[in-house]
Amino acid sequence: MEDKRDKTSALSEKTGVDQPDSLSREVAKNVISKRHRQPSADDLVNGIFSGDVTSLSRAITLVESTNPEHQQKASDVISACLPKTNHSVRIGITGVPGVGKSTFIEAFGTYLTGIGKRVAVLAVDPSSSLSRGSILGDKTRMEELVKDKNAYIRPSASGETLGGVARKTRETITLCEAFGFDTIIIETVGVGQSETAVHGMTDFFLLLQIAGAGDELQGIKRGIMEMADAIAINKADGDNVKRAKLAKTEFGRALHFFPEKSSGWMPKATTCSAVTKDGIDEVWGIVSDYLELTKGNGFFEQRRSEQNLAWMRETIAEQLRFRFYSDPNIGKLLEQLSHDVLHNRISPFKAAQEMLANYFKQAGTS
Repeated sequence: MEDKRDKTSALSEKTGVDQPDSLSREVAKNVISKRHRQPSADDLVNGIFSGDVTSLSRAITLVESTNPEHQQKASDVISACLPKTNHSVRIGITGVPGVGKSTFIEAFGTYLTGIGKRVAVLAVDPSSSLSRGSILGDKTRMEELVKDKNAYIRPSASGETLGGVARKTRETITLCEAFGFDTIIIETVGVGQSETAVHGMTDFFLLLQIAGAGDELQGIKRGIMEMADAIAINKADGDNVKRAKLAKTEFGRALHFFPEKSSGWMPKATTCSAVTKDGIDEVWGIVSDYLELTKGNGFFEQRRSEQNLAWMRETIAEQLRFRFYSDPNIGKLLEQLSHDVLHNRISPFKAAQEMLANYFKQAGTS
């Protein structure tokens, strides 16, 4: 008699119900179409005015782009946003490496949102001179502030720009102000003689320093101290409190030897701890006192006007540089003369003169 029992292996898979797609094809199609569709200048402006963070981020990416096709659209966005700017306080923050700028900014920004402020942090990350890359890890370091609905953190690479700022920091400030942020914090890449450009685009310049790291007054350059509106000795906690207070006294005395500021403000030194949050409110108190004084004597508006002139000059210089190097004829001549300079057939000065003469002749301005 034939054995009719099922001889299928116990390890075989039985026929079951077909599983539904894990993702709706219609939804995926819509998402892909939106990604490929570039928003117009009006779309971005309307999004910024309505409080759409994605529109703000895309607009900043647009103005940072070096693509010639994006420049006109970026210019249109900036022009539309200008009427809604100049309603914020711009604070530049710099300091020696390891002073705890990111930690301080997170504590400071959290304090400000706690008292009802809307804060935008423009963190400038240094770019490698070899690979041209940047880590852009500021959002990671400010993990609490990045979750705050009243805060926005935008890291940008410094690129080849000197002065501790990114190439389009001024334009980014404009977009953030149009979005509705009333406090703009600019974190520079560090401190030194070249880290002064941020002073030319902010209302208040805060220098962070630490105690116990050697001779405090030799830890920074005199030029940066002369521009500081306040010096905050960070990491004033634990066993470092006594040293921080001593450093505060030393810096306070040193500030009295600098020339009087045209703003009429006397720079102040204070201590704080970004970890324990002690002294953070005092830093804001100093900023508030400064704003009250400079808005009262007219210096605040005068400085904003001077910054606009500086912005115009920098834009002219940037556009001239971009158009010069974008010229195809200059590109060919540059390659040829670069080869001659490398082999000492022509001096760098003479080569530069030839390229400029060629460019101006093409432009009809020679």
